Amino acid sequence: MESRMKMNQSNLLWMIISDSHDNISNAKKFMEIARQRGVTHIYHLGDIVSPFMAPYFLAEEIKFFGIFGNNDGEKLFLMQKFQNTLHNQPYEKEEEGFRIFLMHEPYALLPAIKSQLYDFVFYGHTHQLDIRTEGRTLVINPGESCGYLTGRATAVILRPETREYEVIEI
Repeated sequence: MESRMKMNQSNLLWMIISDSHDNISNAKKFMEIARQRGVTHIYHLGDIVSPFMAPYFLAEEIKFFGIFGNNDGEKLFLMQKFQNTLHNQPYEKEEEGFRIFLMHEPYALLPAIKSQLYDFVFYGHTHQLDIRTEGRTLVINPGESCGYLTGRATAVILRPETREYEVIEI
């Protein structure tokens, strides 16, 4: 595991994950890490792909929120299996006082960043890890959790209060 910043103690702990593309094995591994670390929220940025992935991402102790990606074709069944926690993108959300802008494809990435309306902008689709601060906004693309295109299966754990993060690679 690659550590980007030392983590401090706080109540909120988010896992940002994307592009799982039906990789059950990796979904199980990332969820085990989420449980071990005490993750409170999971943000999935699209391309789950199949409804049968729901049991691997939903956990009673962790709040799940996701958006659809371009490969998520069976939206109605995905919505049913994910208990209406998946949404069309782009999506604006406020969580615990933080303003978040979520998207799969980064079509609105630059306007979202330039607006400086958001504490966090999360996106996926490119399968490339991208973490940077632009003004007041922390931008995160967690890369691909499936590991199919880059050979790296990654997600990001974030403490929103301190903006500290850790890149998790399995």
